[in-house]
Amino acid sequence: MEASARRLFARYERSIARSLAGDADMDEVASFYASEFIAASPAGVMAGRNDERLRDVMAQGHARYRAIGTKEMRIRGLRISPMDEKHCVAHVAWKAYYAREGRPDVAIDFDVHYLVQSLGAEATIFGWVTGDEDALLRKHGTV
Repeated sequence: MEASARRLFARYERSIARSLAGDADMDEVASFYASEFIAASPAGVMAGRNDERLRDVMAQGHARYRAIGTKEMRIRGLRISPMDEKHCVAHVAWKAYYAREGRPDVAIDFDVHYLVQSLGAEATIFGWVTGDEDALLRKHGTV
């Protein structure tokens, strides 16, 4: 399970890099997620399906990241907490780099906790828990 989750996030990180460079592949992005998923943040909890709406929402999110000057997102740490032989929580520590017009670039650290399942050849994300992304971006003057 751990090796499968680590491979998943290595691919995920590379996909984000391509997207930030303007070469987003939403089919690839969707391949990281299970057929259904949950998400929790200070805004609440939502459930969704891996369908065209997910691809649209992800495309909008990636476009927003580019628009606010996100240049790079790197995994600075990955800790796996196994739940059983098929499930784990992947605690991913990210570092995002932003170019800000007329001001110095800034790097922001944040964490996301992903629920990961490995039923077949590749692990997939079936949920995630995040902090308040907008508040963090405002605190650092990126939005």
